Amino acid sequence: MPVRHSRSPFDWSAAVIAALAVTAGVTVYLRDGSARFLSILTDDIGLFGTMLPRMLAGCLMGAFVTLLLPREAVARWVGADSGILGILIATAVGAILPGGPFTIYPVAGALLAAGADAGAACAFVISWTLLGYARAIVWELPFFGLDFVTWRILFSLPLPIIAGLTARVVWNLFMKREGGDA
Repeated sequence: MPVRHSRSPFDWSAAVIAALAVTAGVTVYLRDGSARFLSILTDDIGLFGTMLPRMLAGCLMGAFVTLLLPREAVARWVGADSGILGILIATAVGAILPGGPFTIYPVAGALLAAGADAGAACAFVISWTLLGYARAIVWELPFFGLDFVTWRILFSLPLPIIAGLTARVVWNLFMKREGGDA
């Protein structure tokens, strides 16, 4: 079983988001009145209701991926000792894996929990963001054409690799400074 670090559900980032949301809500209420405030609030509650099942499915998928992937295999292929090949594998998987952020981020978290290093997870997420084939086929090709998409992908291709290698180095330096396991 992977080691699970406990996290507080309400940390500084949640506090900042909550403070911004409350400030925006108060501003809308004072500036536009209660009718506009309630209209926005009900729309947001509806959006939350439609996103919640997707978030739940993504988190469950991440949890199941953690249990299904053998820790030794993940560590061997995309772990800290996998070298440049691990970054390349993570980049390729990120580029071909379909889905939105509700799929990708839980899978990246599951890979980390299953033994991948920070560099591979970084390359995976950035590759999905920059090179994702589904977005290129569905959105970019019809709007921009093959020439633009080809050049965009060629120029973007090294970025997940560079980011993954950089993240790996920075993470290792950080862990050495903190006295933790790299």
